[in-house]
Amino acid sequence: MAVMNPYNYQKPKNFIQRPPVKPLPENSGAIKRESRTTDKIDQYLESRIMSAKPEELTYMLYDGLVKFIKKAIIQLDDEKYEEVNYNSQRAQAILDELRSTLNMDIAMSQSLDALYEYMSYKLLMANVEKSKAFFSDALEIAEDFKATWKQAFNIKF
Repeated sequence: MAVMNPYNYQKPKNFIQRPPVKPLPENSGAIKRESRTTDKIDQYLESRIMSAKPEELTYMLYDGLVKFIKKAIIQLDDEKYEEVNYNSQRAQAILDELRSTLNMDIAMSQSLDALYEYMSYKLLMANVEKSKAFFSDALEIAEDFKATWKQAFNIKF
């Protein structure tokens, strides 16, 4: 039995455009993130994304969603609230992307949209209230989506 993919993916022509990077002043107080020194990793990721099937792209999004929620929980435990906010927003951006690609002509898409909206709400509340319980609720659903998607499409990562 074939599994129907409820997503409408069309790969963009110019997928990655790197904006010019402006150096931050020494005492800006901004969060410093580790930067990659080579473009080879970025080139690998770009080629992996551009050559992936729609099902694999969805799996990559679920994987990223789980990763960012877990990072937010770890940073919450360490009381690094700027990082909590950053990772929570990244997870919310992934949910927005998943919602925007749903094919609403398929009945299951409406249920997925409602679950994504619920997860976005949980992440928003977790970020506002700095609550591990809200993050855990969203993480549980995200991990279920990831595992189900991997099993349904027999994705090997």
